[in-house]
Amino acid sequence: MTSFNEKFENVLMVIAEKVDKNQYLTSIKSAFTIFMPFVIVGSFATLLNAVIASPKTGLAKWIPALEKTKTAFTALNFATMSFMTIPIIFLIAFHLAKHYKLPEYITGLLAIASYITVIPSVVTIKVDEVTKTASGIPSSALGAQGLFIGMILAVIVVEIFKYLMKLKFLKIKMHESVPTQISTSFNTLLPILIVLCITSIFGNSFFQHTGLYINEYIYKIVQAPLEAIFQSPIGILSIVIFSQLFWFLGIHGGLVISPIRNPFIAAAVAANVAAVSAGQIPTQPVTYGFWMNFIVPGGAGMVLSLIIAIFLFSKREDHKMIAKLGFLPGIFNISEPVVFGLPLVLNPTFAIPFIFNSAISCGIALFATKIGFLPCNTIDVPFGVPILLGPFIGHGWQGTIVQIICILVCVFTWAPFVLISNKQWKPETK
Repeated sequence: MTSFNEKFENVLMVIAEKVDKNQYLTSIKSAFTIFMPFVIVGSFATLLNAVIASPKTGLAKWIPALEKTKTAFTALNFATMSFMTIPIIFLIAFHLAKHYKLPEYITGLLAIASYITVIPSVVTIKVDEVTKTASGIPSSALGAQGLFIGMILAVIVVEIFKYLMKLKFLKIKMHESVPTQISTSFNTLLPILIVLCITSIFGNSFFQHTGLYINEYIYKIVQAPLEAIFQSPIGILSIVIFSQLFWFLGIHGGLVISPIRNPFIAAAVAANVAAVSAGQIPTQPVTYGFWMNFIVPGGAGMVLSLIIAIFLFSKREDHKMIAKLGFLPGIFNISEPVVFGLPLVLNPTFAIPFIFNSAISCGIALFATKIGFLPCNTIDVPFGVPILLGPFIGHGWQGTIVQIICILVCVFTWAPFVLISNKQWKPETK
């Protein structure tokens, strides 16, 4: 059994190391980490629209002039949520360029320009029952629906650009007296031209053969099915357990899975916001707010529940001391003082609840969503918002109720293992 555990731990360590060193996953993780505040701000625009500008639910019901602010909040939402593909492409390309020692800003702009060449450049509009076309980019290509092809294209473009920049005959040599920025611009001129020609020709050829633009095709064939899997109980529970396995090894599981998780949760909240804007009910339960409020409330593994269980059932003075130190951070979803202080890392006594409690809490929240009690959120709260308040902002009073249930259930799933740890304790004698 020990041999199996060691082999399993080694496998997880290798996976974590591979993820951490992979320049593509690292770039994606960095891109979404940087852009996450904008997603949160964009989701709050929906709240402001409802609280201030809406004549049905907001202050505009009593102050009609406030309804005019709706366009401002709509613009705020578009600039962040509905435009997320473009900055994500830039950030991924920027970080890859930094890794490869390419000109970062030029590479980022090249990735954006390449994406523009493969998506529709006309939009269909209907005026007086007559359908016409006009120059423009559909919002679907700029928002969450373009994320996957944008991420893929950013990586491909950087790799092609890197190869072309190594070819000396493509560089236009300038005199040494010429400023570095101008020299760099001329050195990149031909590689940029070649890359954009490649993407433009490919994008046009793809449309001619399939009748779909590449962003539409990828969304239909790849992104939409993957989003459905991620939002399914099996999909999300698997990712949650996988994350906790890394936490058990002392590795930040959230950071390991973030390159996989973050594109989906960003797309989910964007889809929910779009649904509300269209007068529909949001249907994507698993968002960043859902993750913070119902998967890791009190910290990864439901550590706040462990703290409460220690207060209630533990006879160990050492555990009580750690619990006291970890209680306040736990209120703000910080679990490290207990994870590394108790410790929970590689602790066989607490392994089962530590690995599976977040999945149990997630399952409870998904069930509450399934029966219609817990609404899907359109507002993501940032990390550090205390428990009870976070779910109230994102999901209303129902969110607070569900979070309380999740925490209490996990208190009692931790309890038997706290009692076991009591029997293992041998107090120091003077």
